[in-house]
Amino acid sequence: MSWEVCTLGDVVTLKRGHDLPKAKRVHGPVPVVSSSGITGHHNEAKAEPPGVVTGRYGTIGEVFFVTEPYWPLNTALYAIDFHGNDPRFVAYFLRDKLRNYQSDKAAVPGVDRNVLHKLPARCPDLQQQQKIVALLSAYDDLIANNNRRIELLEQSVRLLFREWFVYLRFPGHEHADIVGGVPKDWKSQPVQTVCERYSDGDWLETKDQGGDDYRILQISNIGQNEFIETGNQRFITEDTFKRLRCTEVVPGDIIVSRMPAPIGRGWMVTDQPFRMVTAVDVTIVRPGACVDAMYLLYHINSQQNLSRCEGHATGATRPRISRKNMGKLPIMIPPWELQNAFSEFAEPIHKKRARLFEQNRRLIEARDHLLPRLMDGRLEV
Repeated sequence: MSWEVCTLGDVVTLKRGHDLPKAKRVHGPVPVVSSSGITGHHNEAKAEPPGVVTGRYGTIGEVFFVTEPYWPLNTALYAIDFHGNDPRFVAYFLRDKLRNYQSDKAAVPGVDRNVLHKLPARCPDLQQQQKIVALLSAYDDLIANNNRRIELLEQSVRLLFREWFVYLRFPGHEHADIVGGVPKDWKSQPVQTVCERYSDGDWLETKDQGGDDYRILQISNIGQNEFIETGNQRFITEDTFKRLRCTEVVPGDIIVSRMPAPIGRGWMVTDQPFRMVTAVDVTIVRPGACVDAMYLLYHINSQQNLSRCEGHATGATRPRISRKNMGKLPIMIPPWELQNAFSEFAEPIHKKRARLFEQNRRLIEARDHLLPRLMDGRLEV
């Protein structure tokens, strides 16, 4: 085994991605890869696999490995020459080198490929690269398999919600008395009125942050019924929590992001290895007595509700919906028996997904613990 002292540019040559406004995209099979991963599709590719893409602005330090023809966006840098190195090793190599990267661009943090190319580095020979890849990719393959299982489980609940509450093919629908296109005993109400709690997150400024007592749940952590882990973790102390009279979010609360797209998406808080508060631009939703939590969660993430939220968003550059406007949007309240039947199907699946998310969290933690030790030679394979 041998390690060569070099620069990052000796290992991989990076190039800026290509502009492709959403208005000019044509639906097709080609993934469009930005600084935050796959963000859409197009009918034309700009790069061939294997691809390694990292953020130029925005999500710095995230690296994506692409196995099909793709279009790298201008917010990203992508590899055009691996210089004989293993492409998947290069992805891990970049992730390690950018882990604590500090830009000198204070106003708009970003990375300059010319600066990156000059960063000092050490790179092992190809045989060692392949051994490192075999070890780290075993973790990534398990994570990817769990993600596929999570998506299939989620899809099964979404399909049932759509079948029962959008297409109205619920058990016993053949005998339902339909008035105005909906069953007679279903009631439409503003969503805020069916909630025990419907409030903003806490206003937490940069100067308030520090310590490790409460993690700040940010809008970047909130997906459609999923918690998205990011490298940018922020915390506050117990003293700050008390001084600002913050509110701890608890399992069962639904955290709804009012920006960016998809505007109005929500995640139900599960048992986490940390206590949490929320930042602004989210709404904390706690269901009331007339609405089941699972039903409310899938209503929030339904395409119909997300489209309404987008239609009520304001702001040219960063559209968002206000808590007040979001609270006025309608929710149809079916009989409790039907909501409960849906929950009996969704709840066990929700718990399975939570366990898989936790497995992935631990796998990511273990992989990221190994990564720097493998990349600097402290740990031999």
